[in-house]
Amino acid sequence: MKYTVSIEIAQPRERVAQLLADPAHLPMWLRGLVLHEPISGTHGQVGTESRVVMQMGRQTMEATETITRREPASLHGIPRDSVVQFDREIVGKGMWSAARERLTETGPETTLWESENEHRFDGMAMRLVGLVMPGAFRKQTRRHMEDFKAFAEQGTDVREAKG
Repeated sequence: MKYTVSIEIAQPRERVAQLLADPAHLPMWLRGLVLHEPISGTHGQVGTESRVVMQMGRQTMEATETITRREPASLHGIPRDSVVQFDREIVGKGMWSAARERLTETGPETTLWESENEHRFDGMAMRLVGLVMPGAFRKQTRRHMEDFKAFAEQGTDVREAKG
C-alpha cells in the first residue's frame, strides 16, 4: 500500500527541518509516542536505529526505525533551492514501512511537507488490517502532520490536547 500526504506549514523550511529533527520535540507533536530511543547511532543521522513504542488506544506497537537518508546533513544554512529529505524504514511485528519526507520552500515563511509512505504486511492479521482499513494509515499520517503543523505554528502540545 502506497500513499502521499502533504501539508503547508507557515514556518521557514529551515525551522521546520530543525523542529522535525529534534528528538526533544517528538512527544509534543507525535501523538501516541511512548518511547523513541536510539539503539545504535545518533538520533536523526543516517544509519541510526531506534526503538519506537507507540500507543494507539489500547494497542501498543513496538518497532525499529532506521534512518536511511538525511539531506542535507546539516540543517543550518540550507541553500534556498535544495529540498530537505528525511527517509526512514520501520520494521515491526508483521509489517514493514518506509516514509520519505520532503520539505520544500514555497515562500520565505512557508514550507511544503510531502510524506510519501509505503506499507507491506507479513502476518495475516496485519494484511487483513491493510485490506479492510487502508484509509486508517493515511488518516494517521495526516493527523501526525496536522499535529506537527499546530506545534510548529502555535506551539500546541498534543499531550495537553483533548481528542
